[in-house]
Amino acid sequence: MGLRRAIVLFALMEVTWSLSVTTIGPKTVSTDASAHPEPAEENTEQKEAAEEDVMATGELNPNHYPAQRAAKVVQHYLNLRHGSPYKLFGLKEVHSGNAEEVADSGRKYQLEISVHEIISNTKEKCSAEVFFPSGAKQLSPQVQVSSCEEILKLDAKSEEEALYQQYKTNKTVRTEKRLPDSYGHIDPEMTPFWHLSIVASSFIMLKESTENTLYNMAQVANITQLATENDQLKFDCHVLLHDMVSQEIPQWKLLFTWSPAEGVKVLHTEQLPHVHESEKQAKPN
Repeated sequence: MGLRRAIVLFALMEVTWSLSVTTIGPKTVSTDASAHPEPAEENTEQKEAAEEDVMATGELNPNHYPAQRAAKVVQHYLNLRHGSPYKLFGLKEVHSGNAEEVADSGRKYQLEISVHEIISNTKEKCSAEVFFPSGAKQLSPQVQVSSCEEILKLDAKSEEEALYQQYKTNKTVRTEKRLPDSYGHIDPEMTPFWHLSIVASSFIMLKESTENTLYNMAQVANITQLATENDQLKFDCHVLLHDMVSQEIPQWKLLFTWSPAEGVKVLHTEQLPHVHESEKQAKPN
């Protein structure tokens, strides 16, 4: 129950700082026969689904999933390339979008979006291009961003250096669990590590993103600071992601380093069993 509460609370938090538009997703279908729609309702739903498919190419409704999913990939890209414990990017708004098939190689999205740097509360309108490769083997989306120069120039070097100096002499293994906790609370001292975990997890969320996913960070189950190596802070981290489309909660372990000079470098990732599978294994006989 604590994990579910934390995920629900984070979903609400995510709405406040990441998405200021309404997304329209698949409707939940009840298995109760009494809940089945009448034929007229079925026709309406089929029409809406057909319209959604048509919008997958050409001009897109910026409030609908095709544009929103592509724009979310831009958020992961910006955090991975430019994020830090004191610089974290969110998607504020999708203004417009267009999608086209590229021969038989995939689909390309061209977007006009507003990006929000959350800590400084700064917003800038940007242009982005997202290409989803097609094929039997899933490949990471390719992202190009332009007109975002000002928000990417935001300077957090003094805060980053202070954090680095505070923790680089760590001689003992230190572990923090459940960021946020089941009530959505994060100790202010741990907030930079929550941000750092999101930046590192963006490596996974970008790599795993497709046109049929919409990933957010749900919770850091635990993060352990290991001994500093080569002037890099080193962390072992267990994160729970949330795919808002499938409602699945993939679990991943990450080993990564960070310093102000080098940024985040992900050294190793490993996907763990789904939450519900772990819960079943943990239940006593």
